[in-house]
Amino acid sequence: MKKISLYTCALLLSASTLVAADSIDEAFKNGKVSGDITLYTIKTDNKDGVKNSGFTAGTIGLGYETDSYKGFSAKMAFRGNHEFSEVEEDDYENSFVNDAIITEANIKYANKDFSLTLGRQVIDLEWLGDYNEAVVAAITAIPDTTIVAGYTHRQATSDEDESSDFTELTKKGAYVLDVKYNGIKDVEFNPYFYSAPDAVDFYGLKASYSSDIFSAIAHYASSNVDNKAKNDTTDDGNILNLEVGTTIAGISASIGYIKTDSKYGIGLMDTYGDNINLMDSGNQLYSADAKTFYGTLGYEVAGIELGALYSATEYSSSNYDENELNLTVGYKITDSLSVGVLYVNIDADDKDSDTNDNEYASLTLSYSF
Repeated sequence: MKKISLYTCALLLSASTLVAADSIDEAFKNGKVSGDITLYTIKTDNKDGVKNSGFTAGTIGLGYETDSYKGFSAKMAFRGNHEFSEVEEDDYENSFVNDAIITEANIKYANKDFSLTLGRQVIDLEWLGDYNEAVVAAITAIPDTTIVAGYTHRQATSDEDESSDFTELTKKGAYVLDVKYNGIKDVEFNPYFYSAPDAVDFYGLKASYSSDIFSAIAHYASSNVDNKAKNDTTDDGNILNLEVGTTIAGISASIGYIKTDSKYGIGLMDTYGDNINLMDSGNQLYSADAKTFYGTLGYEVAGIELGALYSATEYSSSNYDENELNLTVGYKITDSLSVGVLYVNIDADDKDSDTNDNEYASLTLSYSF
């Protein structure tokens, strides 16, 4: 599911508050309905004696959001799922634990400098994603700066390929403070701090540059794992991500490097989500002592979007290797109807008994309104 960033929401605050309903009744009458009907199928060919897997599922998403009345608005959304077939028993159930879920149910207040959203909502931050039962504030009163502060209690996933119930990922939830500064042309600074009490605290800084033909990212984060959450494989961790990219003659390309702590990987930083891992699986990118080189290519021809991603990861003190290839094709048949194809090949290390080679392909057909 394509998720709208909180920063995008913040930039829309001024525009959205200029036009508002004159009464509560008008706010409901002027509300907007949106949704999608999606068919998804996936087939995985496992190696090393592991059974093949796959399923075909249909999902329907439906949402309604009122117009703004004196800065207040409300939104409700749900997604329902249905199994059509599966390769092995429980393949579908392993990805979909429910038949339907209310993904969004929130009340929002917004003016030109501030917004506050309370309830179930979609969030897309560096280490916090999916649907959350949360309270989130976005502040844009400072020039060239957006400040997002919030607390999440429970989280769920709901998409064309999976659905989970709202669950406490840590017993006391998590707090986030995320700042973006865009006062320098083509440059963005994004410092942040997260705290999940009795689990982990971590901080980071992401600096990015983007022009018409060149882009660059430098990103570092470090965690402090609480003593209550530490064990033989979990302790303080860190991650470094460097990337450069270019776009020439319609072809986009990038190369990057990711490195994690030599003993404990990223130290629980991905508990509530992540955005560094670009791969569809990326099984070992956050493992202990993981060093990953990756590259991406993208091109559009005749309305067909073509993409390729490749990563090579060396991880563990045993120097295991895992390589992954992603190939994507996307096409908009109409403004509302789109189709996407994904192929993934994972070459795991034979010496690592916890992994196995596999390849899979998926097809997504979606009508949105």
